[in-house]
Amino acid sequence: MSDSDEARSRRRPRVRVAATAAALTLVAPMAACAGGGDSGTPTINLYYPPEQNLQQVVDECNTQADGRYRIVYRVLPREADEQRVQMVRRLAAEDTGMDVLGLDVTWTQEFASANWIVEWTGRDRAEVEEGTLDGPLETARYQNKLYGAPKNTNVQLLWYRKDLVPEPPTSWDEMISMAQQLKEQGQPYQVLTMGAQYEGLVVLYNTLAASAGGNILNEDGTEAVMDDGTVRALEVLRNFATSGVTSPSFSNATEDPVRLDFQAGNGAFQVNWPFVYPAMQEANPELAEQVGWARVPGVDAGTPGRVTIGGVNLAVSAHSEHPQESFEAAKCLRNAEHQKFSAINDGVPPTIERVYDDPEMDEAYPMKETILEQLRDPAVRPLTPAYQSISTVTSAFLSPPAAIDPQATADELRKAIADALESKGVLP
Repeated sequence: MSDSDEARSRRRPRVRVAATAAALTLVAPMAACAGGGDSGTPTINLYYPPEQNLQQVVDECNTQADGRYRIVYRVLPREADEQRVQMVRRLAAEDTGMDVLGLDVTWTQEFASANWIVEWTGRDRAEVEEGTLDGPLETARYQNKLYGAPKNTNVQLLWYRKDLVPEPPTSWDEMISMAQQLKEQGQPYQVLTMGAQYEGLVVLYNTLAASAGGNILNEDGTEAVMDDGTVRALEVLRNFATSGVTSPSFSNATEDPVRLDFQAGNGAFQVNWPFVYPAMQEANPELAEQVGWARVPGVDAGTPGRVTIGGVNLAVSAHSEHPQESFEAAKCLRNAEHQKFSAINDGVPPTIERVYDDPEMDEAYPMKETILEQLRDPAVRPLTPAYQSISTVTSAFLSPPAAIDPQATADELRKAIADALESKGVLP
């Protein structure tokens, strides 16, 4: 996910954020043997972000493999940018020691265009597509071919204080108005979300643009559009930033500081990922009882917001010496049983829709119906191999949000994005 906005949240366990994942990162080997061990069993090297309980899933898949292969979990660095750099450099060097890759949803098209990952076809593709939500599947495609198996997804929600607001707002204007009234009453009033110059700000803007019916790129991702809907989104973002209801640190805010600010009782509203729910239950259970959740507001009253999705796709390296076993391993790692396990224990929402119906999901995801509503009509970030460049220039032109001049900023972004598309680059 780029410092994928949900890069931190997708690794949050249900109950607490432990140091285990960080420790795993420190001991993870930087290089791996492509072949098998003494037994001759093929080793399938899984390069994946830190996820506290993923090793248990790996162990179960190895048991089920019954000697056909053995998955070894090679833990990537914690920061998304560092993950991408490590994989790009090794894949560019045609490293055969990489087999299954955990790719941020914004990297799949880039890696496919560079011929670093191979297409899912035939029965493998059919098994992945069956029952998987359309939004996550869209992030795994490039030129109408499937290059990734969506393992988990993510989506932001509106978190609000039920003791301050009887009903959640349905539009950004309504939310701003509610916050201003609370401010006049001397109540906690801030609307807390991410506004720093990084991927989190791009995600916020993409959500607003999609909610306004806007298009940043054309349908096939080859041209910059920046139509009227994207200009409307710039107006909403500028109005929000200058409304007097944001945090004083809005233009520097990232996910975890936003969580902490709301958790401390400083806000009436928060737009953030689901990891804030278990964290708040542990850190401030009294406040947690007063917090409700809803769909992220729309740009226009009566029209629900379309929220940008995150997540991880499993891809098979084009340089793997064991592609057949790698596809089989990836399917095991992301099957319904293991998606449910990871959702409950590591806080990463499933991509297989039927998993949400499992009774065991009720306690871990009391907000699961709201998550599903948004996943069924999501916003997807521009699908292009040049996304990293587009994200970088977009965050630069949007920062600080209070300085946005909607039409002028749209015109500047159109030109900058067109230039980024021309690069088509995959360099770290």
